[in-house]
Amino acid sequence: MKTPLRTGRVAKALAAASAVAMLASGCSSPSSGDSGGNVTVRFTWWGNDLRNKQTQQVIDAFQASHPNIRIQAEPGVWSSYWDKLATTTAANDSPDVIQMDQAYIAEYGGRGALLDLSKQQNIDTAKIDQDALKSGQVDGKQYGLSTGQNAKAVMINTKMFQDYGVPIPDDKTWTWEDFTKTAAQIAAAATKAGQTNYGSSYSLTDSDLNTWAMQHGESLYSADGGLGFKEDTATSFFQNILNLRNQGAAPPANIATEDISAPVEQTLFATGKTAMSWWWTNQVNALQSALKTEVKILRAPSSTGSAKDNGMSYKPSMFWSVSSRSKHPKEAAEVVNYMLNNLDSAKTILTERGFPTNSDVQTAIDPLLTPADKAAAAFLKDIRPDLKGVPPVPPTGSSGVQALIQRYSTDVLFDRKSPADAAKGLMQEAKSMIDSARK
Repeated sequence: MKTPLRTGRVAKALAAASAVAMLASGCSSPSSGDSGGNVTVRFTWWGNDLRNKQTQQVIDAFQASHPNIRIQAEPGVWSSYWDKLATTTAANDSPDVIQMDQAYIAEYGGRGALLDLSKQQNIDTAKIDQDALKSGQVDGKQYGLSTGQNAKAVMINTKMFQDYGVPIPDDKTWTWEDFTKTAAQIAAAATKAGQTNYGSSYSLTDSDLNTWAMQHGESLYSADGGLGFKEDTATSFFQNILNLRNQGAAPPANIATEDISAPVEQTLFATGKTAMSWWWTNQVNALQSALKTEVKILRAPSSTGSAKDNGMSYKPSMFWSVSSRSKHPKEAAEVVNYMLNNLDSAKTILTERGFPTNSDVQTAIDPLLTPADKAAAAFLKDIRPDLKGVPPVPPTGSSGVQALIQRYSTDVLFDRKSPADAAKGLMQEAKSMIDSARK
């Protein structure tokens, strides 16, 4: 998942959208559809060629069984998706069904741009995991329904471990010290063999900082919509990154910055240059296909050596949302219900949008999963007893925090800032972003 970079433009457009929505709500309400006639539902998502192909197959099947509803597909790519959505929302012309990300759900929902799906009677959530439902709720309203869930975990290239004679750690007991030591052993063995390979990539995203914060009894955000971690916690996060670099366990800064922005298949890990890296569980199949070798999923290390303290959590891969200004909310909700609950739809998409949170869907697709996806599904089930609840939903104004984390991490790796200075700067800028959005 790429980093949202155009947050200022998005925020301004959403502010305009909020004003439009308020004016519109004073004079009319969304139609339930053209009575007795055909309706067109606009449906937008971001993705790659595979996701586009799968989604179109599902659209075709939906239209065959719902002849009165035509779906106008509007696929996009992550790099331009949010600018376009903000622009159409501000113009009161957003698509009806929207593939939404957790980083933006409070932004759009909080400004009145999304429908409360809990009030849509034709969406069945009876078989949806309760934690998954909570992940799409903002201020008690269901602005999104999770397409599936993931966990951020350590992926390892088993062949590299075997080739360099380094044992795979026990992920139920390993510490950060063990992680760094293992990565350094891999890098040293590569150097000895005359190869430029690395032990580990860096963990530089908002989800990584959240995992670190939860290991310290905190979280990235608080339940009341502010920052949920302390400056000392952020300092230790940046110090851990620096330790990896200083011990030769991870690549130098210039290589690391290139890796941050590389497409998945071109990253150090996917090209066999790094033995360990941080990925979402639904990416294991793509990584294994790129490497042509087994990828094993490990839990995050902890400071204590106990899996119960590793700070891991489930995250919604993305959400299905409906525009609050949709002229056809009933039909749009029917599309969402189909994407969530239809078994044929699920058998087409499988885990491409995360591991389904509908228990019936999970059972239906299990025989069709690749060995890699089955391993990921088993991993998600295995870690559940150690999870400590659903982290607070990112608040309005926070969509640019990931870009801040990566910028300050880069500053630390290039020795432009100390971990303490980076932590202070990060917290000041992140707090300012969130506070400004509240005004």
